[in-house]
Amino acid sequence: MVKKDLDLFEEIKNLKKEKNAVILAHYYQNTDIQDVADYLGDSLGLAIAAQKTEADVIVFAGVHFMAETAKILNPSKKVLLPDLKAGCSLADSCPPNEFKLFKEKHPNHLVISYINCSAEIKALTDIICTSSNAQKIVESLPKEQKIIFAPDKNLGKYINKQTGRNMILWDGSCMVHEIFSLKQIMKLKAANPTAKIIAHPECEEPVLAVADFIGSTTGLLNYTIKDSAMEFIVATETGIIHQMQLKSPQKTFIPAPPNNNCACNDCPHMKLNTLEKLYLCLKNETPELIMEESLRLKAEKPIKKMLQLSIELGIV
Repeated sequence: MVKKDLDLFEEIKNLKKEKNAVILAHYYQNTDIQDVADYLGDSLGLAIAAQKTEADVIVFAGVHFMAETAKILNPSKKVLLPDLKAGCSLADSCPPNEFKLFKEKHPNHLVISYINCSAEIKALTDIICTSSNAQKIVESLPKEQKIIFAPDKNLGKYINKQTGRNMILWDGSCMVHEIFSLKQIMKLKAANPTAKIIAHPECEEPVLAVADFIGSTTGLLNYTIKDSAMEFIVATETGIIHQMQLKSPQKTFIPAPPNNNCACNDCPHMKLNTLEKLYLCLKNETPELIMEESLRLKAEKPIKKMLQLSIELGIV
């Protein structure tokens, strides 16, 4: 239990200094966690930050696969996750045993996997990608190269359309990005005719078809900063809106509505992490993410391939 009068922001600041710890947080985290993070970013940015950090302890305020990525890149460091139950519907949609059989049915195919997958899937992959670099990575490969793309079918379909490829897609998806209602979005657009619709490529095709801009989480944020529009309908997880408002306080950001009455455009897994859990995690240095070295080494290769390609292609 945490005392009610405890200043968690100050306590976390002191613990970071005491333990030489760094807090990496995804844009979809609660606003309090975003505000205490040392580095805030999307999957690509967080992977790069994890690789570069000189801290002894990494507290990863995100979901399980993100903390796994940090551990893969930092085997000698202690990696903590405020809530080990913070999973990912997209990662869960690609069971390793089933994917291994799927891969065996398509020999001579290079496997590109979205970073939103388990360490076991990464170990079965040739190149990891993120929504920031997926298109450029695919375009960098010979057109005759046969490709399996996993686990997000919507991102895969989008990349196929953008590149003219015919990648074989694993049938996985993100529960948050599939819940958006095209009908409700268009009603919102009618009520706010000057608003621009911006969407993450994990959204379904009908939503992407009406978007004024499609991009990664960081891409969406940068677009709202640079574009002259004053209103945006945002079709991705609502956590990013906190940063959009901080960067452009004069602009209005409207969450794209889901196809039901719940707040399903909030990721329930991301939101399992709280400031109190982060404090206790840092104080007690638990729960810690542990990984077998053999798995880590296999999963490391496609991540390092992505990071190498990102530099070569001028993405970072």
